[in-house]
Amino acid sequence: MRWHQSDIIIPSNGRGFHLVTNFVINNIPAILEYKIGILHLFLKHTSASISINENTDPTVRQDLESHFNMLVPENQSYYKHTYEGPDDMPAHIKSTIIGNTVTVPISNGELTLGAWQGIYLCEHRISKQDRKIVATIYGEK
Repeated sequence: MRWHQSDIIIPSNGRGFHLVTNFVINNIPAILEYKIGILHLFLKHTSASISINENTDPTVRQDLESHFNMLVPENQSYYKHTYEGPDDMPAHIKSTIIGNTVTVPISNGELTLGAWQGIYLCEHRISKQDRKIVATIYGEK
C-alpha cells in the first residue's frame, strides 16, 4: 500500500455551492496511478465546507444555497463574532453543519462516485476566496 499527499488551491467565485469534481481530478494526477484506494480531501478553512451531492442539475446547488441562507441567516442580534462582516459567523455555522472533509473510493485510476454525484466546494463567504485542500491518497498502485 502506498501514500500520496498534495495540496491544491481551489478558487471560489464567491458564495454558493460550486461543483469542483473535475478541478479536483485535474489537479491530483496521482489518482490515475491507483488501482484501488481512498482519496481523502480536507478543506483547511472554517468559513467554507466540502460535500458530495447532485452533479447534474444546477438548481440543486441553487436550492441548497437558498436553504442554508434561510437556515442560518445573517445579521442576527445574538451573534457575537461580527467584526469580519455579516456573512462570517453564518459561514462558520454552515461549515460546522456540512463539514470540512470528504472521502471517495478510487477504482482503476478513477474516483468511484455515483452516477449523479459530484464534489462541491461550499463557499459561505460573499467575497471570492482561494480555498486550500489537503488531498491524501492511500491505496495500491
